[in-house]
Amino acid sequence: MIITVTLNPALDKTARLERLRPNTLNRLENVIVDAGGKGLNVSSVIQALGGRSIAIGFAGGSPGDELLDRIGRGGLEHDFVRISNPTRTNLKLIAADGSLTELNEPGPLVSGAELKLFEEKLLFYAAEDSIFVLSGSLPRGLGSDTYLVFCRLLHDRNAKIFLDTDGEAFRLAMEGSPHYIKPNRYELFQYFGIDDGESFGEAGLLCLCRRLLAGGPELVCLSLGKAGALFAHTEGVFRAPALNVKTGSTVGAGDAMTGALAWGIEHNFPQERCYALAMAAAAGAVSTEGTKAPDRILVEKLLEQVRLEKLGQR
Repeated sequence: MIITVTLNPALDKTARLERLRPNTLNRLENVIVDAGGKGLNVSSVIQALGGRSIAIGFAGGSPGDELLDRIGRGGLEHDFVRISNPTRTNLKLIAADGSLTELNEPGPLVSGAELKLFEEKLLFYAAEDSIFVLSGSLPRGLGSDTYLVFCRLLHDRNAKIFLDTDGEAFRLAMEGSPHYIKPNRYELFQYFGIDDGESFGEAGLLCLCRRLLAGGPELVCLSLGKAGALFAHTEGVFRAPALNVKTGSTVGAGDAMTGALAWGIEHNFPQERCYALAMAAAAGAVSTEGTKAPDRILVEKLLEQVRLEKLGQR
């Protein structure tokens, strides 16, 4: 079973406009509202691929009510802890040239008692055959070591851990030995304290990925946007160019990659099959509007375009 953790979900409003003009009126078009949050996006992709997951997290106030209603109407299994502070609302603006501007609220204040309830729920679902996807930002009230604490709790139950976050939360969680991680280029440089990564070519990126592998993960999936992705596993390294698709929205593309990988890992697919699914799902997410998951038919069609190149052993 895959359990996705979304501690700081949101109602995501995605809108289009000709171009973003500061200091004046901007008229929005094609406004779409989705239940947002990295873990929820991952669950949606798993569902679209024909899999099953349970989404857990925090939800509060009337925005939280709407969030859970949208999750339920979408057919996702969920088991959220209700909190007193309201769930946030985010705005994502897509200009005609495809550029994305995101305006994200910080999230609700979560109390110690509410966190304790969540940890009990986490352990309720933890089992040897479970995969936990820990992804996204942390709401107010939770320390940067929250994912580290979760990693240790889950290791005690022999569960597998897929980590997809950034900043201090990522740095500390790496001490908890997650099994699979999916940083992007910025997050990779941030982790290693590299201020200027412009000079890093593929060889430099692979070197950093191998340094991450040396710390314990089985898989490092480095998402590179339009440049594709690198998959560094303890048994081999692969390069995958991005697929050529018409851009609808880049929101959720990384989560689609995570969801496809988690689903493939759960089904014990060969490495190359998992990586191809990840690339096809990410491309499918890019070609859809808002934060909706690509459907399975589209993913299977895009699979035909995926090209993987093995770069050698770890």
